[in-house]
Amino acid sequence: QRLTKAERQPMMQIARATNQTCGDATDTVVVIDVLRAFTTAAFAFAAGAGEIVLVSGVDEALTLRERFPGSYVMGEVGGLPVPGFDFSNSPGDLLGRDFGGARFIQRTSAGTQGVVRSQRADTLLASSFVVAGATARYLRRHAPACVTYVVTGIYPDRDGDEDAACAEYQAALLQGQAPDPAPFLQRVRDSVPGRIFADPAQPEFPAIDLDYATELDRFDFAMLVERRDGLLVMRAVSAS
Repeated sequence: QRLTKAERQPMMQIARATNQTCGDATDTVVVIDVLRAFTTAAFAFAAGAGEIVLVSGVDEALTLRERFPGSYVMGEVGGLPVPGFDFSNSPGDLLGRDFGGARFIQRTSAGTQGVVRSQRADTLLASSFVVAGATARYLRRHAPACVTYVVTGIYPDRDGDEDAACAEYQAALLQGQAPDPAPFLQRVRDSVPGRIFADPAQPEFPAIDLDYATELDRFDFAMLVERRDGLLVMRAVSAS
């Protein structure tokens, strides 16, 4: 009996890591940050950002802006805007703008840390629900032997379930399933940060950002991170 092409292909191995363990991950690594780093990054690309340099520190981000005139710095510390940055970590700040191919520099407390720490990855992507389907299609096209999803939102008082939900949803897509997205998106809203964004008593965390972060497949591109001249440079790439 002849095997189909799908049956002849080895099954893709799927693993899970955190910001504390992602440094050991090899092959293909997908760093997940739904609230909000890689939702905001996707909105930046949609608004015309040419590339986004991902960094771990505030001073590093500001120094790179001096090195690259005309670039913009965005991000947060503890979820809050950073003095001296051009934009916070809010996708809503980027709507309706046209950045005309400008370079961005992004520093966040979870998402960009996971990228910086994934030093052994051969292929490195960043993702969230707004690019979930495109990311999965990109991975299925390239068919790596192993994909490790980095759940970045884990802290002593948080289980990172908003990011775990995105990782599990994408893993199901990679395995050829057609999962109902509703339960996965609801987990974002039910998560600790999701409840913070939904709380009117905490306006520094805009409720609209929760809506943006759960807008499944708003964008049809994946976000590939490449090492270039000592920098981690992310760009939007076609999923097909």
